[in-house]
Amino acid sequence: MERYQKLEKIGEGTYGVVYKAKDRVTGEVIALKKIRLEAEDEGIPSTAIREISLLKELQHCNIVRLYNIVHTERKLTLVFEYLDQDLKKYLDVCEKGLEKPILKSFLYQLLRGIAYCHQHRVLHRDLKPQNLLINREGELKLGDFGLARAFGIPVRSYTHEVVTLWYRAPDVLMGSRKYSTPVDIWSVGCIFAEMANGGPLFAGTSEADQLDRIFRLMGTPTVEIYPAIVDLPDYRVRTGWMSLRHHVSNGVVLICR
Repeated sequence: MERYQKLEKIGEGTYGVVYKAKDRVTGEVIALKKIRLEAEDEGIPSTAIREISLLKELQHCNIVRLYNIVHTERKLTLVFEYLDQDLKKYLDVCEKGLEKPILKSFLYQLLRGIAYCHQHRVLHRDLKPQNLLINREGELKLGDFGLARAFGIPVRSYTHEVVTLWYRAPDVLMGSRKYSTPVDIWSVGCIFAEMANGGPLFAGTSEADQLDRIFRLMGTPTVEIYPAIVDLPDYRVRTGWMSLRHHVSNGVVLICR
């Protein structure tokens, strides 16, 4: 680790800490993602193993580059290319949304990056503004592949607890464990709307509230439109609750009259 000089801390989470640093050999500014290895019997976290294995294979101009891996007894450090900020911070200063040329550029780069992932049979599963990194040249790159998974044909069964709530697809919210590339495309759509409007499209406070917000805007899916919906584990619970809320709301209106 003597090769890398820490400059400042730029992020922290349950996984560890991210630093802006300098490579003493090349002089390049890089990002160090230090992952804590607290439990001796558990070894390296599965999220770190996934991220390392996938990023070693995924080489694309719209995917953050993994330069090096440094493993010691207590810490695992991933050395990434450095990008100045994430899309969330960029949007925080653009309350009315992005200007059209910038929006088109960011959306194109996002779609190009995720298309490359899908062509190489990788689901990102956690697309959100915080995981999209931007440099001063306006290049946008996909980052944080800790929840990413390789997928195959036929569609496999995965955990349904993926993707930050605001960017999670309705079928996943209803308990689907058999999903594929559309889960990422839904997230892309939500991010697109956020870039255009300056705020999140569906800012739910719980899974039920998130579905409620989606159905209010998009309409509640029916068996005629989406026959497979009846096979989703939480379909009857979620749609039953939405229906109950609708009838209670109508009842309150009638009483007030």
